[in-house]
Amino acid sequence: MLVIDDSATIVALLSRMLRQNDYHVLEASDAEQGLEIARTQSPELIFLDIVLPGMDGFAALRQLRRDPYTRDIPVIMISGNEQATEQFYVHRIGADDFMKKPFSRAEVFARIERLLDAQRVPRRLPAGAQAGQDDEETA
Repeated sequence: MLVIDDSATIVALLSRMLRQNDYHVLEASDAEQGLEIARTQSPELIFLDIVLPGMDGFAALRQLRRDPYTRDIPVIMISGNEQATEQFYVHRIGADDFMKKPFSRAEVFARIERLLDAQRVPRRLPAGAQAGQDDEETA
């Protein structure tokens, strides 16, 4: 799991929750660092804050979706900023889910379960793969 947030409190809180459930956690305090980690470490899932110093979460998400190495990693956008939350719903630019701060442990794991199966494989299939799989199942 990769947590990208400029709030040390949020990073510590999410990281502790995830580690208690045996997830390996990578941390970044800005989008640029997070993009580099995502590209080189291929996390199973990314928690991405919308309001970040420098590049914001929306721009980071666009880069993640354009990069063949990161485009299929599930992304949960997070924000405590009301205006950013509204922008998220207006844009819907390829994120898999959204969590509003503050969030509960139960909410974090419910969202993870919706995006990863029991083997921690993303439930979303790469673009184009779904059609091929459906054909094989009916054959």
